[in-house]
Amino acid sequence: MRYLFSAVLVAALAVSGCKSSDSPTGPTDPSVGLSLPFSATDVTVGTGAEATNGRTVSMQYSGWLYHPSAPENKGPSFDSGVFNFVLGTTVIAGWNQGIPGMRVGGTRRLVIPPSLGYGPNGSPPRIPGNATLLFEVALLAVQ
Repeated sequence: MRYLFSAVLVAALAVSGCKSSDSPTGPTDPSVGLSLPFSATDVTVGTGAEATNGRTVSMQYSGWLYHPSAPENKGPSFDSGVFNFVLGTTVIAGWNQGIPGMRVGGTRRLVIPPSLGYGPNGSPPRIPGNATLLFEVALLAVQ
């Protein structure tokens, strides 16, 4: 009887240590914790007015969580649209670094590490903390 109790106890402990794949502590988002450097790559070089700090710019953009094994590294999309702002203010540091020098009509691909994006807090619910971001931006106008 003592051996039966020991066997049942060992089996119960072994099973209780197992986790299902849909556990909330399951796999983490692949965009989180990457240590990629910032990069800005021209896809199309524009020929219009140049974006400089202090000028109001109009940008068309799409944003994804960076995914190292997804096609074009595009993980889940978190936002897209058109945004007008004064360059050098109000946006994440990665945009303030990656947009100056663009010309109207140009498009650029920005890879933004967490330190130049939304940092450890992210922007819930779509952007987790410490996420590397990927943006494709097009400069529509400079005022």
